[in-house]
Amino acid sequence: MILKNSKKMINEAKNIIPALSQTFSKAPYSYVEDVYPTFLSRGNGSHVYDVDNNEYIDYVLGLGPIILGYNYSKINQAIKHQLKNGISFSIPHRLELDASKVLQSIIPGADMVRFSKTGSDAGTAAIRAARALTKRNNIAYWGGGGVWHDWFTVITSRNQGIPTVLKDMIKKFEYNNIESLKILFENWHGEVAAIYMEPMITEYPEKNFLYQVKKLAHKHGSIFIFDEVMTGFRLSNGGAQEFLKINADISVFGKGIANGMPLGAITGKHEFMKIFDDIFYSTTYGGETLSLAAMMAVIKELKTKPIIEHNWNLGKHFISEFNKLSTDLEIDIKLEGIPVRSFITCRDKKGKPSKLLKSLFYQEMIRRGVLFGSGAVLLSYSHTKKDIQQTLEACKQSMKIVKKAIQTKSVQKFLKGKVMKQVMTF
Repeated sequence: MILKNSKKMINEAKNIIPALSQTFSKAPYSYVEDVYPTFLSRGNGSHVYDVDNNEYIDYVLGLGPIILGYNYSKINQAIKHQLKNGISFSIPHRLELDASKVLQSIIPGADMVRFSKTGSDAGTAAIRAARALTKRNNIAYWGGGGVWHDWFTVITSRNQGIPTVLKDMIKKFEYNNIESLKILFENWHGEVAAIYMEPMITEYPEKNFLYQVKKLAHKHGSIFIFDEVMTGFRLSNGGAQEFLKINADISVFGKGIANGMPLGAITGKHEFMKIFDDIFYSTTYGGETLSLAAMMAVIKELKTKPIIEHNWNLGKHFISEFNKLSTDLEIDIKLEGIPVRSFITCRDKKGKPSKLLKSLFYQEMIRRGVLFGSGAVLLSYSHTKKDIQQTLEACKQSMKIVKKAIQTKSVQKFLKGKVMKQVMTF
């Protein structure tokens, strides 16, 4: 695999782009540095191509937005059609209303809709709304992170430049542990503005956990917010609310909402959304029409094609065959989670997750034309059984190399790149 242009471009970027990327999780140090490509040039379907024209089956999918596939014709057509009529306007464009109605038709409890450009922005707008509604400051949180705004990032390892006083306004609770949330409410009696949480990541709610969370929120006069940035348009057409049969007061979306175009959304019931008449949530590009047109086209595809079913079925097959391979080879590399959002874990002889082993496995996979990232393994409507079969063959060969490295006690020697770094902890 030739990476001549990748290496040349990353050397140039070191003098021009701080952190080497607009997104930490896409930067070289989040992958196996010196082995992975550093820049991509194009994508088509489930495949991407780097600046040296190497081809990869992509399971990162832009960190989640690409739910249909790269260069998807129906989305391209919608964008091109709107491009002829303009992008941003001086008075709201009719697509702001049209797109809101389309989103309302698919998301449970979406009485009202506001748009943003990212999931982080949508989440932060929901937090501001909750604080305005309750006249309180504190946030009970559970999720996988990813919000870059101060209210959340203050509790992470990347909290430089954020007033430390904000750290006292957010506390984490445990999933499927209602007692951990009850204790938080006891310690913060009458002070919790909102419960902000992902409905699920890889673990299903047990013993009516989410209903208990919602009941607790309303008992204490707090707003119940779902972060559906990852679960939206992935678990089901209507996101986790439809999939798990529970509605939040406010839900926020991003990622897959427009198949790669920059868009997020805040949805909810009238009683919680009307506060947006008064709070300062106003952004120049909130009504940018290319993204709205893309979103409408995405939802039309979701309604007319078996996209969710395709991804679930392909994911089930992938997880089953991947884990069968590792079991047969007697190596502790597993694909865990749910079919539409799984994670690769590599454990050492003591059963502990090993970044070193995972880095070696990923190194061998990228050499065989498969792009895995440090986060979730994701699927799009463009992924095929042929992609999965090709990936499984690469997995088999890569697992054999990792096993040999372990047996010869030379994992570090086999690794030609650098061990993947974690973007942040919290």
